[in-house]
Amino acid sequence: MHFSIPETEVRSGENGSTYVAYNIHVNGVLHCRVRYSQLLGLHEQIKKEYGSNVVPTFPPKKIFTLTPAEVEQRREQLEKYMQAVRQDPLLGASEMFNSFLRKAQQETQQIPTEEVALDICLSNGQKVTVNILTSDQTEDVLDTVATKLDLPDDLVGYFSLFLVREGVDGGLTFVRKLQEFELPYVSITSLRSSEFHIILRKSYWDMAYDGDVMDNRVGLNLLYAQTVSDIERGWILVNKDQHRQLKSLQEKGSKKEFIHLGQTLKYYGFIKFDPCVTDFPEKGCQVIVSAGNNELNFHVKLPNEQMKEGSFKVTRMRCWRVTSSQVPITNGTTNPCSSSKCEVKLELAFEYLMSKDRLQWVTITSQQAIMMSICLQSMVDELMVKKSGGSIKKMLRKKHNGSIHRTDSQQAVKSPPLLESPDQNREQIVKLSTKLSSVSLRGISASNSANDISGNDFHGNYAFEGIGDDDL
Repeated sequence: MHFSIPETEVRSGENGSTYVAYNIHVNGVLHCRVRYSQLLGLHEQIKKEYGSNVVPTFPPKKIFTLTPAEVEQRREQLEKYMQAVRQDPLLGASEMFNSFLRKAQQETQQIPTEEVALDICLSNGQKVTVNILTSDQTEDVLDTVATKLDLPDDLVGYFSLFLVREGVDGGLTFVRKLQEFELPYVSITSLRSSEFHIILRKSYWDMAYDGDVMDNRVGLNLLYAQTVSDIERGWILVNKDQHRQLKSLQEKGSKKEFIHLGQTLKYYGFIKFDPCVTDFPEKGCQVIVSAGNNELNFHVKLPNEQMKEGSFKVTRMRCWRVTSSQVPITNGTTNPCSSSKCEVKLELAFEYLMSKDRLQWVTITSQQAIMMSICLQSMVDELMVKKSGGSIKKMLRKKHNGSIHRTDSQQAVKSPPLLESPDQNREQIVKLSTKLSSVSLRGISASNSANDISGNDFHGNYAFEGIGDDDL
């Protein structure tokens, strides 16, 4: 997640006085407005709970009213503070931090706590309507959806809620996975557009986990619906013979066999992103990026119109970063950004081990850069869990009432219509520390651009393996 505070506002208080509000953006979209005093209160809570030596530096109080220059300085300091807290594995995942953001989001959007109906889409287009509170967090909503579908508790952790945007052609653009610091109802309502939906989709990458999901009827139907949808969308590639086999299995109702055949197809389990731009192998190349199988796959259109395909394995990415900058909308002028003439430009850059001892930065310019980063992080997390001998299956979580009571109105997952048309065991040769000079991955670089909102959003990759001579 990319946190920034790109702007401030002077707002009126209850007694007619004015104050400065700091607008916290997540992924370039306004999440909440907060006062300095609110962030100071959060800082004091975190310091009390975790100790002064863990908490990042917080901008000091001022006795007198701040000048515009001092407001700007405080904005920059608060932005760095929020980024540092979010990136810290202990503080960023704390309930104290996340509940602060949820409450601030609800207050900013001025949505009272009340019971509402929320539509959650399945991969086959079916909508599941759940009754929730506007103040329910992402995990609560996911649990409620699972309850209505009769998905067992031990399979809930295999699925996540994603925010998507539906295009005029029916195509889906994945915006992000809904996070623990947001309220799904508030997030979708604040966008004020019918193009956006919340969709339920599997959240793991290793197809070996499909077996756990398929052992349950509801899990099987969800996975089957997603596989059919990905094929129809063109995310999974099929030839005529494979298409004929798949259609035959559908007609027979052989869902497990359908999925098993799907697992053998190219790009099974991948998420495909909208066309964007990359600097690899040359600057300004058009590219279609897909994420899956612990890699980013590139379909690149070179300047000579030639098409090239290649993959970047997550285990060979030393680190990556997301940057956002405010750039003027092209209108023939060179005026500085203003709120009405500016758009957010997002970039994902990763440092890749191209060959033995040769690292190279690769940059992708895409409005889905955050989602790409989330995919990379979840791949790394999954790899690390597997290496430690663990499982991605979540422990049973504490519920509001101690347990979940199924209702009689549980909704079955419908089958989609028939199709219309068509290295885990590698030995680590040498430790990274003996091949590359060490580097601090937090705050390792300053901003390259005057408009860059964040220059310190680096993600170190603990699954980085390096390359042995046999790989070259």
